[in-house]
Amino acid sequence: MYKSILLAADGSENSTRAGNQAAQLASLVKGAEVTLVYVSDFKEDSHEELHDGGAIEFELSRKKKIQPIREALEREKIFYKTKILHGRPAPTIIELANEGNFDLVVIGSRGLNALSEIMLGSVSHKVVNGVNCPVLVVK
Repeated sequence: MYKSILLAADGSENSTRAGNQAAQLASLVKGAEVTLVYVSDFKEDSHEELHDGGAIEFELSRKKKIQPIREALEREKIFYKTKILHGRPAPTIIELANEGNFDLVVIGSRGLNALSEIMLGSVSHKVVNGVNCPVLVVK
């Protein structure tokens, strides 16, 4: 079963549903662990740094976006850790997934940035094709 789960989230409705699915799956396995990762892309970082006025507010705004997922994991009493990374989402998630010892990656089918998905292909599609373990894509 899936004892070590990487959950990629961006604060979208689909990523919240993915978080709920990851929590349910992890609750089925004693000692399961979820790594919740939020990848902030470079354009988003530069825009918010100008307006937030500091690294602390920047970090808090990221955590606020994934708070519903954290709450779902806590409700199910799942051990989890949160990683907030910076870079392009798909390659960053793929690198983390392939370097880690994950049994499963869980990701929403669509994120917050519909325009870049049309132009470049969806993050979830790239993750499915780039990681070395099973991937659950949640609609």
